[in-house]
Amino acid sequence: MPQITDQAHQDREPAYRWVIAFTAAAMLAVVMGQLVNGLSVFFIPLERAFGWARGDIAFINTVGLIGLAVGGIVMGRIADRAEIRKVCLFSVAVTSLCVFAAAWAEALWQFYLLFFLAGAFGGGALFAPLIALVGNWFHKGGGLAIGIAAAGQGVGQGGVPFGTAFLIEALGWRGAFMAQGLITLALLLPLALLMRAPPQRGAHATGGREDAPPLPLSTVIPTMSLAVLMCCTCMAVPLMHLVPLIQGYGISATEASSVLFAMMIAAIVGRVAFGQLADMIGAIPAYMTASLWQTVLVFVFTQITDLDMLYVFAPIYGFGYAGVMTGVLTTTRALTPATRRAGATGIILAFGWLGHGLGGYQGGLFYDLTGGYDVSFANAALAGVLNLVVVGSLYLALRRRAALPA
Repeated sequence: MPQITDQAHQDREPAYRWVIAFTAAAMLAVVMGQLVNGLSVFFIPLERAFGWARGDIAFINTVGLIGLAVGGIVMGRIADRAEIRKVCLFSVAVTSLCVFAAAWAEALWQFYLLFFLAGAFGGGALFAPLIALVGNWFHKGGGLAIGIAAAGQGVGQGGVPFGTAFLIEALGWRGAFMAQGLITLALLLPLALLMRAPPQRGAHATGGREDAPPLPLSTVIPTMSLAVLMCCTCMAVPLMHLVPLIQGYGISATEASSVLFAMMIAAIVGRVAFGQLADMIGAIPAYMTASLWQTVLVFVFTQITDLDMLYVFAPIYGFGYAGVMTGVLTTTRALTPATRRAGATGIILAFGWLGHGLGGYQGGLFYDLTGGYDVSFANAALAGVLNLVVVGSLYLALRRRAALPA
């Protein structure tokens, strides 16, 4: 009888990995949708309310992403040792409180402080730990699972700005921040309680050792950090500046936000598809394919002024661009041991958030300097080329390593 009970428990445990994957996706949608590019619909309201330059407003997002980078390193290491449920609850509390408090901000430094804290202890306590958790629950088909979790971020990056645009119209920008804080707490508190570590299996359960990673971490972490810095600098420009770019054509905020939303809906499919592609052809080839897609198409946004054409092009771009983040995550999983995965992911993603901050800030800065977005989007394409060079060198190093005799 005990044997039947034990076997039933083992049969139930693997099924729970899908609860982890989809719950992680939902939590990342809410938190990362606010921190990565949710500020994009606040550009014009804050510009009108305070008269601040667009570069200064974009720097609010940059400071938040710097916080996300720093917090990801610290919280990733903590998550390798701490109970994941407590880490998630801490993230939910900090994020909701900081966003709610932004409704009373009157000065730039107050926005900078609140978004830094939300990034460091909100998003930083969530993204790397959850992605590592999902990867650790899946021993086969991890690319698809990580793609699903990453797709949650894509949902948030499209859905949060889209929904916030209506909140701003109905409640004003201060009311929108208050509503976001309350919604975050109400949605994520019960989801955080579902999180738990996977059952120990294999090397952990038997006291054995993990297989050695294909390259030393001293090579993997710096190389992937440089690659993700460049790829996220590229992707941040349309994420942060597509809405104000379209508004500059005389199109309303809700219509401009709906273009971004259409792009991110396609990105949901793209993140899952490139996760599956990583399981089929390998993590790095899938990453390079998505990077090439993003790099070739990003500048085209500045050449389209027709709303209908933007609705057509944005999803095409979004499907391929979305695979970049999935590629980063699946490649990191493939090249790092499970016992150090959250910490390594936190370090690598720290440079991703710095890239997001750099891309968003330079987009606003060069807009202020030139009165347009051509230079900003050209810089994005250049960063994409550099990312391809770095990832290509990593792929060649792995090929050479595989060719060596054991």
